[in-house]
Amino acid sequence: MGFGDLKKQSSLGSLTAKLVKEVEKQNGGGQGGADERLWKPVMDKSGNGYAVIRFLPAPDGEDLPWAKMFSHAFQGNGGWYIENSLTTIGQKDPLGELNRELWNSGNDSDKDTVRKQKRKLSFYANIYVVKDPANPQNEGGVFLYKFGKKIFDKVMEAMQPEFEDEEAINPFDFWQGANFKLKLKKVAGYWNYDSSEFANVGPLLDDDDAMEAIWKKEYSLSALVAPDQFKSYDDLKKRLDNVLGTTSTRQAAQETQYDNYPATEQKRVTEEEVMQKLEDSYQAAKSTPTASVSNTSDGDDEEDPMSYFSKLADS
Repeated sequence: MGFGDLKKQSSLGSLTAKLVKEVEKQNGGGQGGADERLWKPVMDKSGNGYAVIRFLPAPDGEDLPWAKMFSHAFQGNGGWYIENSLTTIGQKDPLGELNRELWNSGNDSDKDTVRKQKRKLSFYANIYVVKDPANPQNEGGVFLYKFGKKIFDKVMEAMQPEFEDEEAINPFDFWQGANFKLKLKKVAGYWNYDSSEFANVGPLLDDDDAMEAIWKKEYSLSALVAPDQFKSYDDLKKRLDNVLGTTSTRQAAQETQYDNYPATEQKRVTEEEVMQKLEDSYQAAKSTPTASVSNTSDGDDEEDPMSYFSKLADS
């Protein structure tokens, strides 16, 4: 599909309906070190953050403007388990199987364990950074943005407004979309995005050529969900066994840098340091970021991963 075809579809017509259907179907049914493609909001010393971004259309040759990922992140006796779940590509996952077994045991303590080990839901999308006061050098750039279910819900609410006096928009549209004002604050130890909102509908820029150039800079989202980007069932099982202490070897316990921090030191590091160490450990085990689609089940709930990591910093 060319850029001209993209403009022809700029409306609330078939493209928006297709996106909504895909969400319904999905819900029913990194590079080592820092990844320069990824943009992150920044919280200032007062505990607030602000930026303006624009969600971009699907990359050329791809159908969806987002990629969906399930992952696990928890600490066991043998270290941290920070892995993408194979359920995101419709395959059996060792931790998913264990959680299902524990949840169905009827034991309340088992359910508490499942809640600790449950899947975390996140999304990837291409964005254009309109305003980034914390890092103005990012303004005018195209990045991948990893975000949680709470922000995705705001996107869906824009596409499917709850009240009759609200007009639906396609946030991923160059011409009929809207900038997203990301407002970040800390509430009860969590990163909170409740105040974030979409601005008025309007084109991203007044120059179609400039917008086409932005479109051509987008990163592939389908590459993030490719099956070969996930660890095998056996490798995940081996790592899980080591983290849970169900095997004699502890070699896998040394896979993450964060495991080397004493418990007392873990409590003294700042929230941003904890989040960065977790993210770095997570990315270091993979050649590229991964994302995907799957169903949820009892004991395998969804949660904003950024809030999850923030909570770790305060524990």
